[in-house]
Amino acid sequence: MWNNSGQSNKLGFTMLDREGYRPNVGIILTNHRYEVFWGKRIREHSWQFPQGGIKKGESPEEAMYRELYEEVGLKPEHVRILGRTRDWLRYDVPKQWVRREWRGTYKGQKQIWFLLRLTGRDSDISLRATAKPEFDAWRWSNYWVPLDSVIEFKRGVYEQALTELSRLLFHVPGRITGWLAGQTAGQQSSRQESQ
Repeated sequence: MWNNSGQSNKLGFTMLDREGYRPNVGIILTNHRYEVFWGKRIREHSWQFPQGGIKKGESPEEAMYRELYEEVGLKPEHVRILGRTRDWLRYDVPKQWVRREWRGTYKGQKQIWFLLRLTGRDSDISLRATAKPEFDAWRWSNYWVPLDSVIEFKRGVYEQALTELSRLLFHVPGRITGWLAGQTAGQQSSRQESQ
């Protein structure tokens, strides 16, 4: 059971804030072609950016580096931080996705999003860096790829994070017209994790 007293529960989960949101980090990893890393959730047909909870005593940056290694196998020397969102971005999880014992206290996630540049090589990426992988495939996609492969309740936060952080890559405020309508440039490449 979650508690709101600033401590973790018996299962080790990070506590919720007073509004019922779990602190979390999201990671937008880019390459030198301004493409973004997408991971395919293991045994699912949805793609997402790396993300994960902030543990008790961790800063958002420490959580980001831990999650980056756990989900993508990259270490701090493989990336450079380009920026982060100014404030927490929140999304609500639909009730049917929330465990019964958490209903009434857990609303969703609040996230600080980091924009990273890969300074290492594609071969440094390893989806099997830990015993419990999150992804079973990955690909580079255009920064403004349509978000229809992202689970619906996260799409708004993805759009907010991509839009806010785009100024650090493209030096233009706002988003490209027609982005959500599916007008993208560039090609995508998919890779299955072989190890």
